[in-house]
Amino acid sequence: MEEITKGKLLIIGGAEDKKDKCVILREVIKQSGGENSRIVVMTTATEKPEEVGKNYINIFKKLGAGNVETVNINSRKDANDKIVQQRLKNSTCVFFTGGDQLRITSILGGSGIDKLLNELNQKGILIVGTSAGASVMSRTMIIGGNDEEAPRKCTINMAPGLGLLNEVVIDQHFAQRGRIGRLLTAIAENPENLGVGIDEDTAIIVDGSEFRVIGSNAVTIVDGRTLINTNVSESSPDEILALTHVTLHILPSGYGFDIKAREPFKYNKEDI
Repeated sequence: MEEITKGKLLIIGGAEDKKDKCVILREVIKQSGGENSRIVVMTTATEKPEEVGKNYINIFKKLGAGNVETVNINSRKDANDKIVQQRLKNSTCVFFTGGDQLRITSILGGSGIDKLLNELNQKGILIVGTSAGASVMSRTMIIGGNDEEAPRKCTINMAPGLGLLNEVVIDQHFAQRGRIGRLLTAIAENPENLGVGIDEDTAIIVDGSEFRVIGSNAVTIVDGRTLINTNVSESSPDEILALTHVTLHILPSGYGFDIKAREPFKYNKEDI
């Protein structure tokens, strides 16, 4: 049976708190080694790498991180830079910023960096992604779709992700942008996968086949394995999809989920 993930991941729904309690970013530092952490901020997704990178460097340093630096792989040529690869190898955490997830996969996919990230994660380096950086974690990712729409074939576009997380499809900015329709569509078309919609300022910490929720909002789980009837194969692109017996869970901080068993659970927040 395929492993869900080979290492620890921290996946953020975007718009994480950067000014107040900074619960999620503090957890990134904690999971990366605290004052001994070595965080590499990957700005590939954004078209404003210097601005975004500088902002995260300042925040992480203010919160007590050890060493923080940026890596902007802006082309497939950059991905072959040995110095860049060494900086990734020397890190304790690789943090993908938001932007456009297709920029990440089109630049890094098949470049060797994607394989390196999997290897580093397996060796214990934490991989983090926020917003677009969250979507790329899974093997199959959502790259676009209509917000606040009923589920239809035309509401979603999908492509291969980085493959750090198996059997799961991630969507981000979830409740804030009304994305339940497009996640339902993703699961109707890929019912073997678990749909995980992560709200803003909310994250999941994935370790083995389980994840725990942290942050101020919630995670929506759509489980298609219980699906009995759907018209997804015969419907036209604009036709509303029929889905029956889909299982839905809403999980705030203090709850977790076993991906293999497809069961939610409660946890002691002090145990993270």
